[in-house]
Amino acid sequence: MTLQEKIQSELADAMRSKDQLRLSVLRMMKAAVKNKEVDKMKPLEEREVLAVLNTLIKQRKDSVEQFRKGGREELAQKEEAEIKIIQEYLPAAASDDEIRSAIEEAIQETGAAAMKDMGKVMKATMMRLDGKTADGGRVSQLVKEKLS
Repeated sequence: MTLQEKIQSELADAMRSKDQLRLSVLRMMKAAVKNKEVDKMKPLEEREVLAVLNTLIKQRKDSVEQFRKGGREELAQKEEAEIKIIQEYLPAAASDDEIRSAIEEAIQETGAAAMKDMGKVMKATMMRLDGKTADGGRVSQLVKEKLS
């Protein structure tokens, strides 16, 4: 069962169980994937669907931060609940040890020695972490530590 099929199936389950939060999140996920398909004018591959879901999580995290700055705790909590639902559809997150290992391999592969090589290292690291959920900001932070 593909990720899109799973979302569709669970959307129907959420309707039956009248779980409004889950239903709205699943509809939003389905719409985001569909919009991306329309933009590309072809069905998305599984990794592209994962990229769309990662984007949704990143947007929600930004919203949480803004709501907290604005003193809107109830909206921040709603966004965090949405993040938890979206994360159920993503593969396991890469641990810091896995990220560091991927960075080591990427540095050896690219021959990077200084901060000017960060772009190459980031690209190679993210390729190694393909199939796992990895926060780009965290990867970037660890790459900077290693190269400086």
